[in-house]
Amino acid sequence: MKFLQLIILTVIIVALAFAGLALNILIKKGGKFPNTHVGGNKYLSCLGIFCAQTQDRHEQEKVKKKIDYKNVRLVNPAKDNS
Repeated sequence: MKFLQLIILTVIIVALAFAGLALNILIKKGGKFPNTHVGGNKYLSCLGIFCAQTQDRHEQEKVKKKIDYKNVRLVNPAKDNS
């Protein structure tokens, strides 16, 4: 019997915790979850800090700009250069 009371009490406490966390979202008109991603942080963006995916995309774009496709030559691996 005590085990059942403990389970019920735990469920009630967890339900209250979820309701407390969702209170801002439920009451506010147009309320939504806060953006906790690094890319959504304005302060970090001002410092030039981005998420890993964004930094990777920026670096790949830099490399693509550096490559000169007009002077690319095909290499024949079957031909012996000696």
